[in-house]
Amino acid sequence: MNNKIVDKLHPVTLVGGGAVGEGDLQAALALAPTCVAADSGADTALAAGVELTAVIGDMDSISAAAQSRLPVDIQHKIPEQMSTDFDKALRNISAPLVIAVGFSGLRIDHQLAALHTLLMRPDVPCLMLGAEDIIFVCPRRFDLPMGAGTRVSLFPMGPVMGRSTGLEWPIDGLSFAPDGMSGTSNRATGDLHLEMDHPAMLCILPRRFMAAVAESLAAQPASARWPARAGLHRDPLQS
Repeated sequence: MNNKIVDKLHPVTLVGGGAVGEGDLQAALALAPTCVAADSGADTALAAGVELTAVIGDMDSISAAAQSRLPVDIQHKIPEQMSTDFDKALRNISAPLVIAVGFSGLRIDHQLAALHTLLMRPDVPCLMLGAEDIIFVCPRRFDLPMGAGTRVSLFPMGPVMGRSTGLEWPIDGLSFAPDGMSGTSNRATGDLHLEMDHPAMLCILPRRFMAAVAESLAAQPASARWPARAGLHRDPLQS
């Protein structure tokens, strides 16, 4: 039985309380029309005139004005303090893809926490939108049409190995780790193909690939996706 707070067959936009650039929310909603807020992301959505399906978080930063404007039944308070609002939201969304807006910029500690959440929830395909880049956990297999010279950055959040075609500096046989080798500022030689042996590699691409990457991630069958990490926090409603 699926007991997620939000259960959709199409991609979902998740808005956080971080920096949201002009046009960011609209760009995400064009690809993922259902909007969910993580705590104070509700203020951002309301200010943009965007209808919210749910607000999820510990509710310690959403404004009183936003709370009063929103129906009580879409406000889902999860009071535990062992995880971020981003994590609380991701683990309660079932969708082919989540496009996360407002989780980069402003505070560096919030950005690091957001990247940590991507790593801890690899079973939830999530594309995080930044000012110039998009970031996502590389799937087991990933293919994307790409022109020669395109910047492709790979950053390990844990030990991981992989294979590639279409990179100027192939990654085959290399052992990546946060305290070892990284793969930032690589370049494409043509269409990109990546394979990873573990859900620990962040792929960072120019923002213009947002729609193509979103389509690729959303189309992946469940059998091709990473499993949920064992032993992570579960809300009472998911027991």
